[in-house]
Amino acid sequence: MLGATPGWPAVLADGPVLLRPYKRSDARAWSEVRIANQAWLAPWESAPPGPWAEMNSTRAYGYVYRDMRRAARRGDSMPFAVCLLEGGRERLVGHVNLGNIVRRAFASAYAGYWVDYRVAGRGVIPTALALAVDHAFGPGGLHRIEVNIRPENGPSRRVVEKLGFREEAYHQRYMHIDGGWRDHLGYAMTSEEIAAEGGLLSRWKRVRAAK
Repeated sequence: MLGATPGWPAVLADGPVLLRPYKRSDARAWSEVRIANQAWLAPWESAPPGPWAEMNSTRAYGYVYRDMRRAARRGDSMPFAVCLLEGGRERLVGHVNLGNIVRRAFASAYAGYWVDYRVAGRGVIPTALALAVDHAFGPGGLHRIEVNIRPENGPSRRVVEKLGFREEAYHQRYMHIDGGWRDHLGYAMTSEEIAAEGGLLSRWKRVRAAK
């Protein structure tokens, strides 16, 4: 996937956690994990209307894949499949996207992510987000990453709070999700905040080791 985004495409890894661009061949794995996670993900996602199984079918993946590919080529986003390496094989377990990328004086992006409930609590998505942020602040050439989360979404908030994102805003009726306009909490981080710590992944490893 060739793109106009600095630092893209990229493959990032730490231990068993691997981030890579999506492939056409991910359709079956993506659909399986999305359908298995309907109850876990549906309340928090801004999704098109329609049955969850249909919107997350292997056929739907074709449209999702093309949209991600086009956005990456334009330089608007960096979409990563999050995989676990198990027994020498990749298991697709989540997603991290750096989207709405704005260059020049702003040099910013919004991060979004989800993870399979079957591996939640194992540090997979904090590690994946840390890898993506470090890449964004390095080869990606960005200065600021924002994450917006519904106040009720405790697991997602814990991800950014563990990593040390600042809570800096309350956005009323920010996005239409699950049938209504939902408030969101705004978190952010700039490259200067983690430079002295050797990057966000290094910070996250120290936090985990101290537990």
